This record gives sequence, structure tokens and C-alpha cells, in this order.
Amino acid sequence: MNTFGHWFRVTTWGESHGPALGAVIDGLPAGMPLDESVIQPALDRRRPGQSRLVTPRAEADRVVIEAGVFEGRTTGAPVSLLVRNGDVDSSKYANLKDTWRPSHADYTYEAKYGFRDWRGGARASARETVSRVAAGAVALQMLRLRYPIEVVAWVDTVGALGCSVDPETVTQADVDQNDVRCPDAEAAARFEEHISDVRRQKDSVGGIIGCVIRGLPAGWGEPVFGKLEGELARAMLSLPASKGFEIGSGFAGTQLRGSEHNDAFEVRDGRVRTTTNRSGGIQGGISNGESVVFRVAFKPVATIFQPQETVNRAGETVSLEMKGRHDPCVLPRAVPIVEAMALLVLADAALAQTARSGWQGALDN
Repeated sequence: MNTFGHWFRVTTWGESHGPALGAVIDGLPAGMPLDESVIQPALDRRRPGQSRLVTPRAEADRVVIEAGVFEGRTTGAPVSLLVRNGDVDSSKYANLKDTWRPSHADYTYEAKYGFRDWRGGARASARETVSRVAAGAVALQMLRLRYPIEVVAWVDTVGALGCSVDPETVTQADVDQNDVRCPDAEAAARFEEHISDVRRQKDSVGGIIGCVIRGLPAGWGEPVFGKLEGELARAMLSLPASKGFEIGSGFAGTQLRGSEHNDAFEVRDGRVRTTTNRSGGIQGGISNGESVVFRVAFKPVATIFQPQETVNRAGETVSLEMKGRHDPCVLPRAVPIVEAMALLVLADAALAQTARSGWQGALDN
């Protein structure tokens, strides 16, 4: 299951400490302008080594289009993207060949396949998401040909600390004004201090990323098993370290009554709108034209630098003290990854809706 999507299909490949990673994208229309320059900025936002809050692994993450583009335009054939690994040091993982790291996928991968690549987590590593971000940048390029869609994610909480962000007005520039990627400057300072303190304690911390999709037309989504919020949930929960998804009022909405929670309809600006947006922009699995607002929970990074007890392949209890380069908090670098996965869902939904509306036009004629 390394392919995501139905009409806009993305297959990712590569491992954390392998020679390269990449993505193959099928379903792009022919004739679309595409070059590395429109993909690279997204990878630059995701890459490691950006600040003292993240892993110091030094990767350029330079993307190369290997196939599917001729004279700057897509041909209709699959587009292949390649990103080579550079700063790889597998020696820090040699002692883990026969040991299961707490809360990692070491044991489960071996239980499933009977064999595993122990270098840096391989496919289970967040390094794998470089392929998703590259594909998401291509999806945005395609969507912008027809729709004024914006996808903006931000760090909403770190541990028990929160912030104040207006999903209707937040911009990517607001988010990127600091290393934490929180547009609330006062909260960002508290977040950074907390992450730095956790790092000094050789520990890790989790939190929540918020995301808004603006400019989405009404009518996207494929009930009943391809509901838009279901596809978004599936996309977000496929991310490393993700542990929860909520949309609109989410779990807090369970504390309201229907009379408090319902989104009333009105005509505003010449179209049908809702007076509130507790539905999070989706009703019945279909977009209603309002902003889609959701949140994704991420656990604390499993790799910490304190001694931990675990077991090895022989069933013996051993003490494990990790080495290597790791983020104390995944959230700042997960922001562009959340945006990318949302874009892959939207690209898929756009092609599905285009096919449906095209047939409807033929029937109407």
C-alpha cells in the first residue's frame, strides 16, 4: 500500500538511509507547465537542519523530474520525481539490528515482513514524507489551474500549551515568520522555549497541527466510502507519529446540543453560505463551500536520548540509549507535510468531480 489516491495517484518509494527517495504521479493532465522550481520551495520548508529546534541532518533535498515532462510541460504519462539522500550515517543504528526500540515500528515491521531495514527506520521514518511533499507541490500546481485554493497549516499546540489563530485569515507568511511555525508570536515564543527545554532533558514532546482549506467549491467528495473528511482523515493518519484527527467542532462538538451545533443556511455574497462553520466545511461527506478546518494530533517523537528498557530478538531485557540525529518535536516540519497530504486529497477530489460534471453536461445536452 504505497500508492495514495484513485484518480490522482501517487506512489512513493525510498528509505531513510537508502540512496534516494521519490514519487511517481499518475493522473496529471497533459500540457500542464511543470518544473523543479515550483516543487523545490515546498521541500525547502520540510527539509531537516533548518533551525536548532529540529534534527541537524543536513540534506539539500533537491528534486529532479525524471520522467513525464517534455519542454516544460506534462505529457500525460506518469511524472517521476527523485530526491537523493546525502547526509546518511547508518553507523548509529548498527546496535539496533536485533533490538526493538520503544514505540517505534521495528517490532511490527519484522512481525509483518519477517525482515526489516534497520537503518534509520527505513520506510517508517519521517524521511519518507519528502516524497509526499514533492507530490503535494505538483498537486497544488494542478489545482491552481482552475481553483483559487489555499491550504495553510500551523502549529496549534505544543504539549499542553495552546495559541490563538483565526483560520479565515491566517497565511503561510504568518506561519513561517518563526522557527516553530506558529502565527501567534506570543505563543510561538512559549512553544520554542518549551521545545528547547524538552531537548535539554533529552526528551520529546507532541502536539496538534491545525489546517484550513480555503477557496474550495461546494460539491467535492464521494459518499459514502469516499467522503471528503474520510479521505482527509485517512491521509493525515497515514503520517508518521499522527494519532488523531478531528474536523470542524471535532470532539468538543459532542458537548453541544443540536440546537447549538447546527450550521444555519443563508444567502450571502450571492451564494448559499452557512452562518457558522461547526461542520468544518463538509456536510454529508461533501464540501459546502465554506473553509474546511481540521486538526491533526502528533505523539511525542519516539526517539529520546534517555536510557530505556526494551527487549531484543532473543527475548532478553536490555538497556537502550539512543544515538543519532532526531527532532525533539515533529510539529514545525510536519506543517508542510500536513498541507501536502491535504493537497493530494483535493487533487483526487477535483479529478473525480471533473469527471462527474463532464458526464452530467453530456446528459444535459
